[in-house]
Amino acid sequence: MADPLTDTLALTEAHCHASRGFVAIGEWALRYPASQRLKFSAVVEGSCWVDFDDDLATGRLELEAGDVVLFDGRHGFVKGNSDAVPIGDAITAFGDPGGLGGLGGLGGSVARFGSGAETGVGVRVVGVGGHVSLNRTGEELLMRALPPVIHLRAADERAPTFRWLLDRLLRETSTAGPGASLAADDLAHLLFLESLRACLAEAESLPVGWLRAIADERIAPALHLLHDQPGRAWQLDELAQAAAMSRTTFAERFRTVAGVPPLTYLTNWRMRLAERALRDEDTPLSALAHSLGYTSDSAFSNAFKRINGVAPRRYRETARATRSPSPATAADREAVATA
Repeated sequence: MADPLTDTLALTEAHCHASRGFVAIGEWALRYPASQRLKFSAVVEGSCWVDFDDDLATGRLELEAGDVVLFDGRHGFVKGNSDAVPIGDAITAFGDPGGLGGLGGLGGSVARFGSGAETGVGVRVVGVGGHVSLNRTGEELLMRALPPVIHLRAADERAPTFRWLLDRLLRETSTAGPGASLAADDLAHLLFLESLRACLAEAESLPVGWLRAIADERIAPALHLLHDQPGRAWQLDELAQAAAMSRTTFAERFRTVAGVPPLTYLTNWRMRLAERALRDEDTPLSALAHSLGYTSDSAFSNAFKRINGVAPRRYRETARATRSPSPATAADREAVATA
C-alpha cells in the first residue's frame, strides 16, 4: 500500500542541509534575516528564546534543551538569551573564523559567540540548525501545508528520538571526520521527517491541505487508494466505502481536511506525477496519459494545461532547458551557514 507522505516528499525532492552548530557563552542576541527557505533550529544544551518579526502571532518562543522550531523562512527573527545586550548579526557571527570551535570538546565548524566567549564564563547554550531545499512543486505543496512556525517541545513523546538525532547531528557538524557533511545532512533529513511526524500527531493545528489529510485517520484508507492506484477511474462511492462512510459524509469530511473534493485531489495528484515524469523521464505522452488514467492524449493535455497553464510538451521542453544545476547562490550559502 502506498504511503502518501513518502510519495509527496519524493515529489518535493526535499533535501536537508545541516548548518554549523554553535556554542554561546554568557549573554547574547543575534538577528537572522528572512531566508525564504524552510528551516529548523534546535537547542541541544541550555535554553534561549526566539522572537519572529512582522505580525506572526507566536509571541516569544522559549526554547529548552531538546526543543526544535520548524519555520518557513519568510520572517526574520532574533534569537538569544538576553535583552540587555546589543543585537548582533548572525551571518557575521557564524562567518567569523575567529569564532570557531575549541570549546568543551566541540571543534570543527562550531561557531562561538556571546559575552563570555573569550573567557568561557557564563551560561552555555549549544544549538544546531539547517534548511530544507525543495523544488518548485515542493515549495507549493509543503510551504502551504505547514503553519509559519511550529514549536516541537522536548516533552513531546518523540523526545528520545529528537535527543539522539540532535546529539548526533551536533557531533557531525562539529567535526571534520570522513563523511561528516553527508552524515550531518542525512541526520538533518531524519530530524525533518520526525518533525513532520510530530506535526501529523497534532493534525488539528495544521492548515487545511494534503498534510492534514494524511493525518486524518477517517479518510486515510481512501487516500492510500488514490496514491496506490492514481491511474484508476475511481468513483466517489468506492472511496467512501473504503473509508466506511456514506458518500455525503465522506465527501464533506475529505473536503474539510484536504480543502478540495476527493476527485479533485486525485486530479491534482495525477498532475504532480505528470510534472515529475515530464521533468525526469522520457516516457511518451501517450504512455504517460494512459498510466494516469486518461483515455486519450488530448484529455490528458487539456487537464494538464488547465492546471499548469501550459501544455505537457512545452512544460517538458522548458523543464529540460532549465534543469541543469547552477552554482550555489549567496542565499544558499547563507542558509547553510546560520543555525
